[in-house]
Amino acid sequence: MNKGTPRRKDIAGCRFGLLTVESFAYVNENGQTYWNCKCDCGKSVVRRASHLKERIIPSCGCRGGNTIHGMTGKRIYTIYNQMITRCYKPYSKSYKNYGARGITVCDEWKESFQSFYDWAVKSGYAENLSIDRIDNNGNYEPSNCRWSTPKEQANNTRRTRHITFNGETHSVSEWARILGINQSTLNMRLNKYHWTVERTLTKGVKHNVT
Repeated sequence: MNKGTPRRKDIAGCRFGLLTVESFAYVNENGQTYWNCKCDCGKSVVRRASHLKERIIPSCGCRGGNTIHGMTGKRIYTIYNQMITRCYKPYSKSYKNYGARGITVCDEWKESFQSFYDWAVKSGYAENLSIDRIDNNGNYEPSNCRWSTPKEQANNTRRTRHITFNGETHSVSEWARILGINQSTLNMRLNKYHWTVERTLTKGVKHNVT
């Protein structure tokens, strides 16, 4: 290697989606590195390193890969791409709340949109629902994900305060709805006056005065 030639990481033997890198191919005039790869279907192709690492082209184009699934542009595929982006792309505005916190996508989904799609259909995916992690500190994986409405998701954020009373656990907004008390009243009791949970949830409201 010449002194002025930038060093490249050897990824021979690495696997990306359905492609296994076999050997270095060439560097184009823009300095982009290409590698010889073999797909699980048996076909040999040349792929750019950045495309491999970001799984933009995870197969030779055969139906086993993510590129030919007929879902490009569909809402479910957008949800999938956004999930991958916020967990693995530092340039994403959401990365600080996901990837930077160590939140990842399970290998099964990360390697295959089809696997994610199959789970989504079996788990009740609908056009008005979004993917939601049950444990907000957990990863994107079948055992920790569900499909929820925007309201349900809002009640499951890290910033949402949940209160347990008489064996029931609900967010403050849910308790307000259940008890028929204004949410701002409950928040004032808890945060300003530092009332106990029992007093907060059992004391009635008279003329909107706490």
